[in-house]
Amino acid sequence: MPTDNPLLQVWDTPFGIPPFDRIETRHYLPAFQEALSAHRREIDLIRADEAPPTFDNSIVAFERSGADLVRINLVFRNLAGTQSDEALRAVERDLAPVLARHRSAIYLDTALFARIDAVLSGQEFERLTPEQQRLTERIHKTFVRAGARLSEEERARLSDITARLAELGTQFAQNVLKDEADFVMLLDSPEDLGGLPEDFRASAAALAETRGHAGKHAVSLSRGNVEAFLVHSSRADLRKLLLEAFLRRGETGGPTDNRTVIAETIRLRDERARLLGYESYAHYKLDDTMARTPQAVRTLLDTVWAPARAGAARERDRLSQLASLAGHNEPIRKEDWRHFAESLRRADYALDDAELRPYFPLNRMIDAAFYVSQRLFGLHFEERRDCPSYEPNTRTFEVKDENGKHVAIFIGDYFARPSKRSGAWMSAFRVQQKLSGDVRPIIVNVLNIAEPPAGEEALLTIDEARTLFHEFGHALHGMLSNVTYPSLAGTSVSSDFVELPSQLYEHWLLQPEVLSRFARHVETDQPIPPALIAKLQAARGFNQGFATVEYCASAFVDLEMHLGAAQAERDPLGFERDVLDRIEMPDEISMRHRSPQFTHVFSGEGYAAGYYSYLWSEVLDADAFSAFEETGDVFDPELARRLRDNIYAAGNLRDPKDAYLAFRGKLPDVGPLLVKRGLS
Repeated sequence: MPTDNPLLQVWDTPFGIPPFDRIETRHYLPAFQEALSAHRREIDLIRADEAPPTFDNSIVAFERSGADLVRINLVFRNLAGTQSDEALRAVERDLAPVLARHRSAIYLDTALFARIDAVLSGQEFERLTPEQQRLTERIHKTFVRAGARLSEEERARLSDITARLAELGTQFAQNVLKDEADFVMLLDSPEDLGGLPEDFRASAAALAETRGHAGKHAVSLSRGNVEAFLVHSSRADLRKLLLEAFLRRGETGGPTDNRTVIAETIRLRDERARLLGYESYAHYKLDDTMARTPQAVRTLLDTVWAPARAGAARERDRLSQLASLAGHNEPIRKEDWRHFAESLRRADYALDDAELRPYFPLNRMIDAAFYVSQRLFGLHFEERRDCPSYEPNTRTFEVKDENGKHVAIFIGDYFARPSKRSGAWMSAFRVQQKLSGDVRPIIVNVLNIAEPPAGEEALLTIDEARTLFHEFGHALHGMLSNVTYPSLAGTSVSSDFVELPSQLYEHWLLQPEVLSRFARHVETDQPIPPALIAKLQAARGFNQGFATVEYCASAFVDLEMHLGAAQAERDPLGFERDVLDRIEMPDEISMRHRSPQFTHVFSGEGYAAGYYSYLWSEVLDADAFSAFEETGDVFDPELARRLRDNIYAAGNLRDPKDAYLAFRGKLPDVGPLLVKRGLS
């Protein structure tokens, strides 16, 4: 192996963290070439084995193969999302079809599949442990869903489709990122700053300076930045300008326009599904989820849509009344909703975002998330300053259990920057497994909070604090994983189950014990007043008609596009409008993610035909937290143990329904969700 390429070396860093300070863009292609070759050799040895197929020589050997490729790809994928530049994007474009074809060659290999199939159908299978059987079944299903049973001609076509979809997904994500990175709205006059709180102004001044406009203020297209401006700015014209730019990402008519990317993606996904014997891509994708069928998803969305739309209509009428008192006699528009909703929240609940934010400093909210994990699962976090980092303001923690044993490494990357794609997510630089020794995970949370000026504390909105808890719930799913095989570890579960650990964790943010301990004023260190906690609790259902409508609209469009590919590919945005017209989308609310910037769905396939998953998981999480409330102790030790053993630590050891039943003893219905959202 080349000695000057850190990606191909043993990482002699604390905890085996990638040596970020030594990795350069030029290292990726040679490292991938070497790792791909090594993986091909490993696969060749498995398929050429003359011994009868067994669990060890076929399933375990397959599971062990490609370890270096996985290790390198995790580093590359994470940094491509957080430290992107044109050179790295070029590598990403070059690699996408290569990696896709490599994967296709493996999963379309008939000789290799014959060995996997023989283990599943052989006599040895009944003697395997439940975890070994689960691994065998999951690997076999992946081969089948990848096309291993197709004819040679069909397999060749499927390989071409997979490679092209990888190119399209990369192009889609890069187009959105470039539109976001290139945009800046300058605020030139004191009037332009009307209504903006001081901490936002400070962040806007810092952003302007980094963009070469020292002495001015600027707003970017990161979601947190946009939503804060829409809430606070008194300038309706600037709110409209910013929101239109945000909604038109990926639809600018230039080289970053995603409409043709969407059309080709929809067509190729549909063709692949039909090659595999499915009626549509939605049928193919949902076949391996808790929902199972498009009709089950439609039923859920329809059940929630009617009360959500009615709730949004009531909210709109209240906003109109309030706005008219302030001299705004025009209809409420998209750019007005958040602004007047904040005024209504102040009027109804005496809650003011500017009053709340000083009680939610970023570092205390991180501590709050850690505290909840300690109460539930016995975890302790120790900050480490001796570990490599890819960005100076990331934070690295060693995670230990109640006995002081090492559990994981957790990295927090919280602030927005032009090199980072928007949104918030959890990922891993290493996943947990026991196949190659006791390998502990390296987990990262990525957020896009506006970075404050040097020496000042970042203050969060309630939504940003919830997002922090949400992503930390995902992180716990990765950190607490306790399985043998990496394919079953952590978040490697069905797409409509993966959001349960994250959405459930959000509930603990607003518990009085957590708020009174950690929601302390950034200047006075005084705890948040009990009266303010009571107001927060009372306001949990506030504006949930709006929030549910904007989310469900995106879920409807995602599902229908993948059911009606022939119509959707001809005119994706026209199809989007038709779907919204059919469900009678309110004019005053936009989709949470419009199709040209819907990276959940079009920059990869994780949430394609699956954006409903957040709502499906919310049905589960509303019921799951009610189990804690029923005990009278939201940190009930026995229930927390069952939660850890059956959900957070169990990875994909069993079917999601069985996992939930083992924790809760029953499956939920939609009722608690509607109550939680104030829509019942």
